[in-house]
Formats: sequence, structure tokens, C-alpha cells
Amino acid sequence: MNLQSLGAAGTVTGSCHLLTLSGQQVLVDCGLFQGDETLEARNHEAFPFDPAGLSAVLLTHAHLDHVGRLPLLVRRGFSGAIYCTPPTLNLAETVLLDSARLQVESYRQELRHARRRGREDEVLQPLYDEEDVHRTIALMRPLLHFGQTLQVGQLKVRPERAGHILGSAYLIIDSSEGRLVCSGDLGNRESGLQQDFTPPPEADAVLVETTYANRTHRPLDETLAEFRDVLRESVRRGGKILIPSFAIERAQTILYYLKSLMDSEAVPRVPIFLDSPMAARATHEYFEFGDELIAPVRGALRSGEDPFKPSTLHVVTSSNESQRLNRYDGAAIIIAGNGMLSGGRIQHHLKHQLWKPSTSLVIVSYQSPSSLGGRIVEGAETVQVMGEEVAVRAQVHTIGGFSAHADQDDLLSWLSTTGRAHIWLTHGEVNVMNTFLPILEAAGRVADRVPMHGEVNLIQTHFPDGKPPGEVDAQQRLLEQVE
Repeated sequence: MNLQSLGAAGTVTGSCHLLTLSGQQVLVDCGLFQGDETLEARNHEAFPFDPAGLSAVLLTHAHLDHVGRLPLLVRRGFSGAIYCTPPTLNLAETVLLDSARLQVESYRQELRHARRRGREDEVLQPLYDEEDVHRTIALMRPLLHFGQTLQVGQLKVRPERAGHILGSAYLIIDSSEGRLVCSGDLGNRESGLQQDFTPPPEADAVLVETTYANRTHRPLDETLAEFRDVLRESVRRGGKILIPSFAIERAQTILYYLKSLMDSEAVPRVPIFLDSPMAARATHEYFEFGDELIAPVRGALRSGEDPFKPSTLHVVTSSNESQRLNRYDGAAIIIAGNGMLSGGRIQHHLKHQLWKPSTSLVIVSYQSPSSLGGRIVEGAETVQVMGEEVAVRAQVHTIGGFSAHADQDDLLSWLSTTGRAHIWLTHGEVNVMNTFLPILEAAGRVADRVPMHGEVNLIQTHFPDGKPPGEVDAQQRLLEQVE
């Protein structure tokens, strides 16, 4: 039962795990690296295996950092089945087509600039285009259904509800070597939309995400009260309220609570602009697969109500219309992608609004320390946005309780039913995982960080203190640089 991680080991992005089980090679997720230039450069690296030799790909959910390299895998020779849940198929098509379009547009823009300097040979080609995406979608098999076992070669795969986003699943994989549980991304049990994850069974090994393994989210009622107060104060100042958001789940959650707060007159009814075509398209899937959602949302959908449509909502379709919002006078809420501020329409809103004291920037998504959002949250006085230095004079509010990721209490609860399974930590910053390791040890569990390089036996390998030798965490590197 061997694992080689090709993404999300020591970081929260690029999830991609190569499993060797019962003589088969199976890939769990194949996500895009997102963040700073160093991380994104990893997207162009060769896969350290023959894509044509894979038996199958298993997907946990449709976020770009879990599916974003699938078309690249297909372009490089994979032609087998990609198994997923039905909502994941629909959402992945939207996500991947958007990714391909953005890559091609970015390439053309960079090529124009490079030609003026005579450096066109230095511009990297897009990872894939829309044709690659269509070939990928043709390979996807929506045969994973919660609680039902699927035979994949010599493996038995059973998905269960992960509670993270629409269609998200953790995978129970039975092989001749034993049982492995792969968490994918687990949901926050106080999520605004998703039903809670189901408890996993006992296993021999568990691969678990650790995005928020070092903290506990605020209760939902406190989060909503904070959100209400931020909106009231921001509207009083009369400026723009920018809410960077991921297109799947976070945008729908924010729209749901904006509608609730405005309908109850807890906050003033100001214009809301959803400046994310992908979020608008993704929202339609919540009507088709509404049975996955919590009871109040299911009830609203069944009664014909649109729980994601505040009365003042306007969906922005074109880029020209998006740019015209920069000239809009008065208070308004603008929800735009992407959630980490590393790309998308939110960037031109930041360029035009971040320097204004009347602006409010409301952070509702995870921010990688190296991302633009991370630098703003840490208090940077100026930042680079679209090639320009912009002063940060806006009021910056961080509201973490909307997270769709499990916190430390959620993770401990989910792991508590896995028996004596060897725990392998992934999808987290190294310092976060290092905080979680002794907590697991105190609970009597054997736990290790998944190494960034090389292969491990998921049952037999164990590192001193759970830390792969030779891997230094980011905080230690920073201290060494300062010294």
C-alpha cells in the first residue's frame, strides 16, 4: 500500500496522490497548483510516472486544486476512466473550461508583451486548451454514489459524504493489502449549505487533509453576527464592499446569507453584483443536486424559492460590464473570483478600490501566506496588483467562520472512528501539520506528514516525530533567512 504525493504535500494546493495497490497504479485527484510563482511553476513539471500506465483516476471533488491538471494528464497520454460523483462531473466541466480559457487568454497577453521585448521564446505555453478539456470530460464516469461500492480493477471503492462542496466525497479503498481512506477535503460541520460528513469506518491507513488543523472556527451564529456588523459599518461609509470568493460553494454560501440578512432587514438593501460568470453557472447545479444540502435550503428549493438570489442581486456577465462597476457611485457589494485574489475579476476591483479608505475588503476564504490575499491579511501597506503598486487603505475584515474546510475539532471527530489506522497528513502548511502531530500522538495515534518527495508505505513507514527527514517547514526557513 504505497503512496507518492505529487501535490498538496506541505501545501494546500495541487492535490495529486499516486497509489500503488493490488498491482495497480491509481491517481486520487490531479489538481492545479495555485499561489505564488514557485508553486504555479510546478504545474509545468513532468509527471514522474507514465500517465498511460494508470489504471484509473479517482476524484474527491471539483475544486480546481483537485481537478485542474486532469486535461494535462490526458494531453500527456492518459486515456482511462476518471471516476467521480455526478455533481463533480458537472462542476468539473465548468471549472476546467474556465481554467483553459483563462490560460489561453493569459498566454496571448504575455506573448504580446514579450514580443515587444524580443522575448517571446520565454513565454510558457498554456498547460491545455478547451479541446483537451472536452477529451477529459469524455473520460469521466459519474459512477461514484454515496454509500455504494464500485469495483475498479482489483480495488473496491466506496465514496461517502465529505460535506465540503456539492458532490464532495471521501473515498474508502479496499485492496488485498488493506483498507485506505482518502479524505479529500472535509467540510466544516457548521457549514451554511452542506450536510455534515458521515463518520468513516475503521481502516489500516488514512490520508487526511489538514488545512485548518491548528485552529477552531468561530460558531456560525457568531460568524453571521460579525458579517452583519461588517456590512452595516461598510454601508455606512458609502464605499464598495469587495468579497473575493471561490465560485463553488463559497459564493453560494455568501449569497444565501446575504439574502437572509436583507430579508430580515438586519442589513440595508444595497446593490449586490455577482461578478463571477463561473459562480453563476455553478449555482445552477445546486438546484439539480439540492438533496445534498441542509434542510432549510432543500425546503426552499422544493418550494420553488431561489435561496441564492437576494432581491438586489445583479449577475455581471461581460468583462466590460465588470469594468463599469469601477465607476459606480455609492455603496455596493461586489462578489468576484478568485478567492485567494491571485487572478480573476477581483484583481481589477482591487486595483481601483483597495487604495480608498471608504472601501471594505471582506475576506471569507482561505489565504495562502504567499498569496496576494495572504499579504493583505498580514498587514502589507502596499501590494502589487496587475503590475501596479497599490496602497492598502481599505478596511480589511477576515471572517473565517464561513470556511468550507474542517477545523481541528472536525478533523479529530472524523478520525475518531477510523480505529488504529496509520494517519498521514496532507493538504496543509507544514507548520500547521507540525502543530497537529503531537495532538494526534497524545490521542494515541500513529501519524506522519506525507513527504514532499519519494514514496512511502502507508502502513509500515514511520518517521521520527512524524516528520520526513530533510524537510524544513516554511517558518523555520523564514527564521533562518532573518538570521
